[in-house]
Amino acid sequence: MIVEAIEMDITKIGEKADAIVNAANETLLGGGGVDGAIHRAAGPELLEECRKLSGCKPGEAKATKAYRLNNKYIIHTVGPRYRLDPTPAETLSRCYLNCLKLADELGLESIAFPSISTGAFGYPIEEAAEVCAKAVCGYKPKNLKRFYMCIFNDDKAKKIYNSAFKRHEKKT
Repeated sequence: MIVEAIEMDITKIGEKADAIVNAANETLLGGGGVDGAIHRAAGPELLEECRKLSGCKPGEAKATKAYRLNNKYIIHTVGPRYRLDPTPAETLSRCYLNCLKLADELGLESIAFPSISTGAFGYPIEEAAEVCAKAVCGYKPKNLKRFYMCIFNDDKAKKIYNSAFKRHEKKT
């Protein structure tokens, strides 16, 4: 699987990714940051479908249609709140792995992630990049061929993720 961090608004990745991942809150009903941006871009139909999912626990993943976005699916996951979760690295790793497994189950070939939990949930970017890289580079895909980490307006964060990916690709 090709793994890379790119500087891009995840809602604009379009057909390059069969699915985009939403760093959601437990309700799945929208919020701030990337969650709010994805809900606004996908349209009100996304909120209607999310209401039927009965929320999502940290580390889990659930899929919906992408509606007005030019992707097949949105995969929603809830990352750890860094200072509140007793095992934040384990929860964050489960976020990535459960999204990848769900994408494989759906027969998808490409997926785009935001930097889960590094905004309002307070996860330090360097630590988050290491957890992500270890999980993603160690995952053995069935269908997935491409993994994008979409970083919004932050060249330093993009470099941190790409450096972590290179370190972990050598180990797998």
